[in-house]
Amino acid sequence: MVPLSTRIFVCAQPVDMRRSFTGLAQATRELVEQDPSSGALFIFAGKRGDSIKALWWDKTGYAILYKRLSRGVFRLPAAVGGAKSAIIDARELALILEGIELPSRRRRMKTVAKQARKEALRAFETPTTAPGA
Repeated sequence: MVPLSTRIFVCAQPVDMRRSFTGLAQATRELVEQDPSSGALFIFAGKRGDSIKALWWDKTGYAILYKRLSRGVFRLPAAVGGAKSAIIDARELALILEGIELPSRRRRMKTVAKQARKEALRAFETPTTAPGA
């Protein structure tokens, strides 16, 4: 239903889960500071954290996805550096909808940097043979 190329924003502040199309569109403008009809998907969590709503404009109108966990709470990524929202990808959204906690972005970035350093060291340490040798 939602294209994989769709940008996905997670609102940093909890919203009233009684909000519907108009209220979530207003929250998108005020809290996320984005245009709700841009084609992006906007995720909002309730105060208790056990429910989320997603608002999406598909060129013909708004669609809302509403999910409430029977046990536990959704673990949404935190906005970084005072941002109004966090941006996630489709894979991360699928994990959130399953109720699975996402790995920390900080930890993931450290892992990526560590792996890049290892590869650079490996390339530096590997002796290269001169042509014709």
